[in-house]
Amino acid sequence: MKRVLTTLAASVPLAATIFLPVSASAATPFTCSSVSLNAPAGTTVESVTTQYREAGTVTVPPVPPLPSVEIPGAPAHCAVTVMLTHPGAGDHAKVQVWLPETGWNGRFQALGGSAYAAGDYGAALAGAIKTGYAAATTDAGVGAYLDTTWALTSAGEVNTELLKNFADRSQHEMTVVAKQVITEVYGKPASYSYWNGCSTGGRQGYMEAQRHPGDYDGILATAPAINWDEFEVATLWPQVVMNEENTFPAACELAAFNQAAVKACDPLDGVRDGVIGDPARCAFDPRTLIGKTVACENGQETITAADARVVRKIWDGPRTPSGRKLWYGVPIGAAFDLAGTQPGPDGTRVGAPSPVPAAWVATWLKRQPAFDLTTITYADFAKLFAQSQAEYDQVIGSDDPDLSAFRAAGGKLLTWHGQADQLIPTQGTVNYRERVAAAMGGSHRVDDFYRVFLAPGADHCGTPASTGPVPTDPLGALTAWVEQGTAPRTLSAAITDSSGRTVTRNLCLYPAVSRYAGHGDPADAASHYCTTKRAA
Repeated sequence: MKRVLTTLAASVPLAATIFLPVSASAATPFTCSSVSLNAPAGTTVESVTTQYREAGTVTVPPVPPLPSVEIPGAPAHCAVTVMLTHPGAGDHAKVQVWLPETGWNGRFQALGGSAYAAGDYGAALAGAIKTGYAAATTDAGVGAYLDTTWALTSAGEVNTELLKNFADRSQHEMTVVAKQVITEVYGKPASYSYWNGCSTGGRQGYMEAQRHPGDYDGILATAPAINWDEFEVATLWPQVVMNEENTFPAACELAAFNQAAVKACDPLDGVRDGVIGDPARCAFDPRTLIGKTVACENGQETITAADARVVRKIWDGPRTPSGRKLWYGVPIGAAFDLAGTQPGPDGTRVGAPSPVPAAWVATWLKRQPAFDLTTITYADFAKLFAQSQAEYDQVIGSDDPDLSAFRAAGGKLLTWHGQADQLIPTQGTVNYRERVAAAMGGSHRVDDFYRVFLAPGADHCGTPASTGPVPTDPLGALTAWVEQGTAPRTLSAAITDSSGRTVTRNLCLYPAVSRYAGHGDPADAASHYCTTKRAA
């Protein structure tokens, strides 16, 4: 659970940027007394409240499973809260818009959510206004990160209205509301509008590009939870494998598999730096560790053929009983969070499913929140995967490759995804990018408006647990692309290693990968280059 909490906390989008558009002039009126709104189509505005807040520390209350956090240095700002409902739906979606009193940079930044939370609870809002943005988010009328009590009606059926809110509807309505609020408070509209989100927030960004192409000038969608109906089921696969094989490797054994894989595949990019540069090309065979003894907290464990078989299936990804591949597995080198275990009643290890895919399968597919996931067989899994696609792709899939309307609107879509993402298989993002290229005239034409960068060694949303460099200012790269026409060929990235040394890299524009030049400091980005030639 500790790693889940770290991942959720780290998924708060960064708001820093280095490019400044024309700011609101000193003569522009600023009012925080009242705001009048036209309700977005299909909604009713239930209430509008405004609150002027002095400069200081923003205290974000605890939102389970995350603790309280304090964000110092927030400027004086107007906080506008708008409650929306869809008549007859019984929902109540809260939109928050924060607007700095001085220093507004003329931009609007919308902030996405994490897991089953549709939006931000204050940390990212505070970060955005500290860097001059007017910022907004919405809770979509649903619960917090791991709260899925809203999913079913009292009759035990899927609450389709709230699912629509979470999937798409509320983020667009928040956008409509926020743009009106900005114009009301500042006396003029924002010059540019940006979406910023990771994980669920990344999925929301893709949904905006696909269904509401005119909402944003630029979309930063990190580690996006696109292909939701497929990957959410797919990420339960490690638990199904362990249950079906009746083998539950200890965390120390799983770590040993990763360490061996990194040792074997690390040099493929020309330098040993503890990171697999291209996990999709890593052909490490876990069977080579059979018989190896591993030191663990409670003694020693010996890796068995059954352990190796479980790891091979987890890396390979879900398949039907006949062998047909359904989705991608955990990237080689990523942490095995999805293969979590815990002590069972008799002291032996049993599975501990990640709460997000567990809730999706138990609640939205089985309609039984307390469903015993350990009973799912390989055959059952294949049926659940097909059911999820059939029932939810059109609602929340966000994988439509036709981005022609977004391109025509002049929008720019920027994604980076860690290649050691332990929660969302990176290859799902690659698959989507390839499908967009196939549907829209090839990679070079798509690069004009949609660019993907893969980050070797970076985990989900780039937490401090990452072993590889993480982008330092992707939002700045996006604003330069939108406002100055400077399309990023690389993304600057950095990490502080265990010795305290700063390691830098330039993340390569997909499909290029980074290679060490063979000379110079391996920790310096200048010693590496991008190439489309893959390692053998």
